[in-house]
Parts: sequence; structure tokens; C-alpha cells
Amino acid sequence: MKHFTSFLAAVASSSAVASAHTVFTTLFVNDVSQGDGTCVRMNMNPQECTNPIAGIDSDDMACGVSGSQPVAFTCPAPAGGKLTFEWRLWADAEQPGALDISHKGPCAVYAKQVKDMATDSAAGPGWIKLWEDGYDDAAGKWCTEKLIDNNGLLSIDIPESLPGGNWLFRPELLALHNADKGDPQFYTGCAQVFVQSSNTAPLDVPAESSVSIPGYVQADDPGLTFNIYSPQFPYPMPGPKVYEPAELATASVSGSASKAVAAKQTEGKVPSDYLIKNANWVGVEVASYSTEAGCWDASSACYDQAATCYDMAPPTGSANCQVWEQKCDGINAACSAGDFNGPPNKGQKLEGEDPAPPEDIPEPASGAESDKAKRQVRRRRVRRSAWRLP
Repeated sequence: MKHFTSFLAAVASSSAVASAHTVFTTLFVNDVSQGDGTCVRMNMNPQECTNPIAGIDSDDMACGVSGSQPVAFTCPAPAGGKLTFEWRLWADAEQPGALDISHKGPCAVYAKQVKDMATDSAAGPGWIKLWEDGYDDAAGKWCTEKLIDNNGLLSIDIPESLPGGNWLFRPELLALHNADKGDPQFYTGCAQVFVQSSNTAPLDVPAESSVSIPGYVQADDPGLTFNIYSPQFPYPMPGPKVYEPAELATASVSGSASKAVAAKQTEGKVPSDYLIKNANWVGVEVASYSTEAGCWDASSACYDQAATCYDMAPPTGSANCQVWEQKCDGINAACSAGDFNGPPNKGQKLEGEDPAPPEDIPEPASGAESDKAKRQVRRRRVRRSAWRLP
């Protein structure tokens, strides 16, 4: 029998560490949580995951520390759908909060298409900015203050005309509380998303709108040296201008063109037969058995999966690894009791212990009523089906 008690204590202790910083933890697709850490590249060190990026010239600026490493799952989302990124002071949500109020500054969302999520580099050229928000004169608030008001949630629409396939979506926060001292603080991570669309035409991105990360900002940029204590507005947003892809022709969403075949995801899908998921790990049922040897083999195989779950658990926690381990304990107990037919409750889904999702998820920010109307039309279309991972 394998025991994880001391390991669990270490995990609980390390994941409880927090600071006044923040980390991107959770992706929502059309208001449905994909699970804490699922499809999210983040700093895997619980002690440091909420820290800002150490230097603007570092490759960590692309998807954060550990962001060069892909995660196992890529979440599907329809073109025209809604993505929401959740930020937390505590990665495992042990305590509430998104960001300290002193960390005032702008937000942005970038995206990059990749052919192979496992091997293509996040750092480097090919990034486009899809959305930004700096200082809102009407509200008298920075984007980060509005993020706090929205319980750490930031939403955007996926442009309808993005080509189908693998994309990295990169939310970014810039805290300017120490910018006057030469210390602008960037926070970022990346969501692995498979955009479901029948559009296969590559984007025609102007050279000035396609940037390299790192390299898209410089230390002396006015947006990085801005003094929030004696501000001279308007605030100069760092990085390129927002790129707005040309809208697809009307025929692409109606008539015969609507029959075009959407790109199909072949890698990074969550297996349909999993019993429980923890971030980018899933537990699958052990082999059936009817002998004592088979029972103990199944017990060992179950605990092996538990060990992998703990090894893969990001700073958002390992709660569902513990749920899986309880299943293993049940198999082990049955073997000890001489019950060699199993496994018990074969194929039964296990109830996870993810934090409760937020009650209110904000709509993508836009000041234009026409944009709002277009979003409503798109939402009615894309919400005909739920985009929860299986």
C-alpha cells in the first residue's frame, strides 16, 4: 500500500503561500469553467507562481515562468465565443482576492496561432493584440481595479474570423505601483485553446500589428515608466495597437458556406472515459479483476495514477488527486478483505472538489452598442451547445 500523507501535507503547505501578487489560474469558455489549471500554462512553483515576470527581455514574458512547456490539454472554443480568464491572489483559492488594490495598471490579451502545441515555441514572433484596457476616464479606474471589481475575471470575444486550429491566448496585467522606480511588473500566463471554425484562410496581419514576445515592449516605453501617483493622462498603452481581423463575409455564416467543415481537434482532447480530472491530469478506470493477484495489481495501478496526479498538480491544488486516492484506498481495502472481484463502483464518475465558480462572469468590455449587439447575436449562435470539457 502506498501512502501520500506527508506528501499531501507538503503540497498543502506550499500551495498556501501567497503574496499581494496574482496568477492566471482558470479558463472559462462561454461562461463554463474548464477546471482549475486545465489548459493553462502557469508557473508550477507554488512558492513563486504569483510573482511578476523577472525581466521584460525574458522568454518568460510569452507565457510566464514554465510557460514554454505545454500542458496536456487544449480546450475547444468556437470562433465568436467568449473566453474568460480568472486571476487569483491565492492560486488554490484558499483565500479570496484577485490582486492587491495598490497594483494599478492596464490589461491586454494577446494571441498566437501555433501548428503544434507540443513543439512550437510560445516565445518569439507571431503575437497579435486582441484587446486592451488602460485607464478609464469615465469610471476613474484602471483596468486592474475593474478586474478586482469583477472578482478577478477578464472576458474577451474570440474574433469570428480567427482561423480554426491551435491558439495560445495570453492575458496580461501590468502593475505600475513601482513603475516610477523603474520596476513595472508584468503578470501573464497562457491558455491553450483549439478554435473551432471552418475558416482556414490565414490572417492578413500588418507588420506593425504582429509582434515578438519578448521584444514588444522596452524599458523606457512611456507606458512602462508612467507615474500613477502624479499621472499625466491619457495613459500611453504599451505594445502594438489592437489588431481587428476583417469580418468574415456574410455567406460564411449562412447559406451554403455554413456547411463548410470546421477544423477538428486531434490532439490535447480530454479523454471521454475519465473518472475525475485535476488540472491537466485525468484518472481512468483500472482493469477489471477476479483474482487476488489481479486485485493487488489494480490497487498498485490506481496508486500509480495518484502519484502521477500529485506530480502534475499545478499551484491550483491537488484536491481531486485526493479524491482519486480515496478510490485507490477502496480497492486496497477490498483486496485486504478478500474481495477479489472488482474494481468497486466500476466506471463511476467521481465528484470533484474544485472551488465553486464565480456567480457573475463579466461580458467582454466594449463601449459600442453595435459591438454589443453583434456579441448578443454571436452568443445566441455559439451557445446552442455547451462548451464544457467532457
